[in-house]
Amino acid sequence: MIEIRKVQTANGRRISMFLQSQERRVIDAKNLTLFPALIDPHVHFRTPGAEHKENWETAAKAAIAGGVTTVLDMPNNMPACYNRERFEEKKRLIDEQLKRVDIPLRYYLYLGADEHHLEEIASLASEIAAVKIYMGSSTGDLLMNNPDALDKAFRIAAENDVMIAVHAEDEKLLQTRREQYAGETDPAFHSQIRSSQVAVQALQEALSLVEKYGTRLYVAHVSTVEEIALIRKAKYKGLPVYAEVTPHHLFLTDEDYASLGTKALVNPPLRSKADAAALWDAIEDQTIDTIGTDHAPHTLEEKTKPFGQAPSGFPAIELYFPLLLNAYHENKLTLAQIISLTHTRPQEIFRIPRNEDVVLVDLETVRTVDDAELHTKVKWSPYQGKTLKGWPRYTIASGRLFDVQAL
Repeated sequence: MIEIRKVQTANGRRISMFLQSQERRVIDAKNLTLFPALIDPHVHFRTPGAEHKENWETAAKAAIAGGVTTVLDMPNNMPACYNRERFEEKKRLIDEQLKRVDIPLRYYLYLGADEHHLEEIASLASEIAAVKIYMGSSTGDLLMNNPDALDKAFRIAAENDVMIAVHAEDEKLLQTRREQYAGETDPAFHSQIRSSQVAVQALQEALSLVEKYGTRLYVAHVSTVEEIALIRKAKYKGLPVYAEVTPHHLFLTDEDYASLGTKALVNPPLRSKADAAALWDAIEDQTIDTIGTDHAPHTLEEKTKPFGQAPSGFPAIELYFPLLLNAYHENKLTLAQIISLTHTRPQEIFRIPRNEDVVLVDLETVRTVDDAELHTKVKWSPYQGKTLKGWPRYTIASGRLFDVQAL
């Protein structure tokens, strides 16, 4: 049994509580605040095929250090996870890696949409988090830019009550803009190539299919004013549409290319301050449902290649909660909003069973991000040197107590 004494809840109450456990531990929590453990609905833990960037051993430690006990992992692996055979093999590898580090991280997997394997959706309907559709090319080789196949995927998903998650970037327009900006060497052009129009065009197509079939739609990493307007309108119509925003689209902007260079590359790209402000407004009016990190590690060697060769994406899961807690101290978020965005809404949208996982936070701890101390295998982040107030102290997952400072 784990006894937590005199902890403060997010709404200001002081309580003591017991959690089922094979351990016998007592925590004096009078200086700590209790939160439900975080759910990260959007991670890329790189198994199988890119374990030199990350695996579930290092990623699980990073997750627990960040107060995250449940993750939903994307399918753009090598090989991609688009059928039962690959789904089962991926689960086997994950379970082996988690066993080696003895961390009971809860996980769910997305199934990748591939136009030649759409029948897999029905057979795996009860086992997957959602079907992930890449409408525009990103890391990996999953791409669905055939309108007929896209229509079929939305229909099959609706028939089987499976949610579709979209990476909404229009491939045809993306290729056109790549040609337009061919030869540019400044990483900031990444945001021009993958413009708001590229995102909007794809989102409009996805929303039209939601109207046609009633498919539940999860829009990953919303990043622009225009997307927010479309999603707000869809929700007003009563369509089953849910929106995710990432920490980097909240806390970084296209001005950060100047200091980060190719390390700032991510898909969809960093946007303007006006776009970031629109995302904060959308959190306030609940157009945004969830925050997902899009934790997508690449090595520093890979990320520091010239523009055009450097991959997109970076690690974030360990700093997910501290970034949001710091935003609370800056009066950008309430603690109730953090709980809704990182736990309640992901649990509802993805139909995740309830559990007793919690995280105890020291809201007053101030630390400066030091990449060398991160648990992710790649040992870097775009937040190096940023001072944050509010950090996890203990994470309790499946009755196991983890002292974050001792991981």
